[in-house]
Amino acid sequence: MKSDGKGKSYYGRYRRRSSRRKGWRAYLAPLFAVIAVLAVYAVELVLLLRWSGRSGSHGAKRSAKAGAEQRAVDGLTREVGELRKQVARLQAEVDKLRTAPAGSVSPYNLAIQMARQGASANDIASGCGISRGEAELIVALYRKLRI
Repeated sequence: MKSDGKGKSYYGRYRRRSSRRKGWRAYLAPLFAVIAVLAVYAVELVLLLRWSGRSGSHGAKRSAKAGAEQRAVDGLTREVGELRKQVARLQAEVDKLRTAPAGSVSPYNLAIQMARQGASANDIASGCGISRGEAELIVALYRKLRI
């Protein structure tokens, strides 16, 4: 055996160095495993942050869209209420016209009836209380229909 001059053999020192190298290499595999696990967690964290950022913006868009839809619904509700009031008012007018007495004939309706029966414009004007020009117009329109 060779000696290094200190009483130790050359091979013994080599053996010590190789055992140290084996010890360091023994930690290398778990170190890589820890690094791999940390990398996976880092990727998961990044993905989670991106996803939560997107869902936040989607949530804001969703709430803005819901607000716009609610405003549209409110506007339509108001419009339907106004239309119902208008329908009720028109229905009251129709009922009022239906229940009006038949004796309340307008002077123009009476003039039309007289023109259809062959009365002159002077008779129609004096009998209905309308002007002579109106009476002549009614006679001209409704005598033609009778022919």
